Amino acid sequence: MMRRRNLLTAGAAALAMPHVARAQNSQVLRFIPQADLAILDPTITTATVTRNHAFAVFDTLYGLTLAGEPVPEMAEGHQVDDDGRRWTIRLRDGLRFHDGTPVLASDCVASLRRWGRRDPFGKTLMAATDDLSAPDDRTILFRLKAPFPLLPLALAKTVPGAPLMMPARVIPAEAGTAVTKMVGSGPYRFLVDERVPGARVAYARFDDYAPRSGGTPGLSCGPKVAHFDRIEWQVVPDANTALSAIRRGEVDWWERPIPDLLPLARADKELSVEVTNKAGTIAFLQFNHLYPPFDNVAVRRLVQSAISQADIAEAIGGSDPALRGGKVGIFLPGGPMASDAGLEALAGRTDFEALKRELAAAGYKGEPVVMLVGTDSPVNNAASEVLGDTLRRMGFNLDYVSTDWGSVVQRRASQQPPDKGGWNLFAVSADGDFFGDPTVAPAIRANGRDAWIGWPTSPRLEELYAAWFRAPDQVARQAVAREMQEQTLRDVPYVMLAQVFLPTVLRRNVTGVLPGFPKFWNVRHA
Repeated sequence: MMRRRNLLTAGAAALAMPHVARAQNSQVLRFIPQADLAILDPTITTATVTRNHAFAVFDTLYGLTLAGEPVPEMAEGHQVDDDGRRWTIRLRDGLRFHDGTPVLASDCVASLRRWGRRDPFGKTLMAATDDLSAPDDRTILFRLKAPFPLLPLALAKTVPGAPLMMPARVIPAEAGTAVTKMVGSGPYRFLVDERVPGARVAYARFDDYAPRSGGTPGLSCGPKVAHFDRIEWQVVPDANTALSAIRRGEVDWWERPIPDLLPLARADKELSVEVTNKAGTIAFLQFNHLYPPFDNVAVRRLVQSAISQADIAEAIGGSDPALRGGKVGIFLPGGPMASDAGLEALAGRTDFEALKRELAAAGYKGEPVVMLVGTDSPVNNAASEVLGDTLRRMGFNLDYVSTDWGSVVQRRASQQPPDKGGWNLFAVSADGDFFGDPTVAPAIRANGRDAWIGWPTSPRLEELYAAWFRAPDQVARQAVAREMQEQTLRDVPYVMLAQVFLPTVLRRNVTGVLPGFPKFWNVRHA
């Protein structure tokens, strides 16, 4: 029987939490994020909360419409010559960084080169690039080895690992070294002196920001108008305290309420409960492939066979079936790359005595398995509780490390052995569009220590990844994607856990919230 989480705390515990400052100023938007902002630099982490922060501070050369089409944003436009091998991108006039200096093409080139050393889509683009240069202050020039029609889509990426523009002078020489100065050219400035880790971050409107003229606001494109003087993020780990704060008008927007409290939120006439992210949220399990026991594909396959996506979806989304999706393959359900290929591997086996015997036969010797759990992230915590119960019943000697999500984000980057500060596995979640296709799904890479966190190795998956980009049309890409899913379910670099559709909670006087991930432009108080 599935273990349900119990995230509701006693009233006394809620009262012990400090009150959130009352939102009396109509020029301030107060927001409760899904987790603390532990890492500021969006290039060195795929943490969703860091991406949300970054899109307030930084901007991209291209943006995405709601249909997922790339259109110029910082770019004025582009010209393609030499049979698709020469792309000339022209910057809009008047772009400035938060320190008052102009945005130069050389800054963009430096930003793209750094991004191209970290992000899978960026690496693919840079591998196809002979030369990237800035002939003048407003011109970015790509000289390609072969046509790369997905170039604008790469530069419009919005999921974590987006190509965000920053001054060349703040970019470290080493791609893995964090940027320490949050100097962007986006609609809001990061207020570094007001950051209180684990409690608060703040932003101020950038008065010299020049929104794009014309166009329709989309996922990350169109005019980005900053209506508030300030944006304040207030980290409130206790869900009861968060609900009380938004009901009293002390905050305006609660990004990720727990499902158990949604009936109370819906009953409040001053609150609006909306599913703004139509792609939903997808949780998945990431293994560390460098160390036992998950360096063994037979062990990974057994874990995959025991996962009940339905149980995990219910743990995350609660009793409302409308908040739960169906079975999830490696691509976004309903998206162009989704298929049912190989899904029989997600069997949801419940004969745990048989699983114990098979686990021992596969070579598991009872060694401790370090599972990182961010308890302040409702989705990740709920998925982890069900997953932890499953692993224990399978016979794993589970070291269940409960901590905050920011600590998980920092520790999961370690390649040290699990008993030396490393880890074996963790559950994580991301927006559904993170899984749309191979261009935006970093976990799909399997090129060893150059892969995403977990560092899986699968030569066949890497061959299929390259084949997807070479495919001549959508039908061919779909065929490769189907084979990628089958191969992923055989090699098990990670395991998909569930898809859910989680609402956000807003005060009814907050208008202009755009679909997709939280964005703070075009939002205002009515």
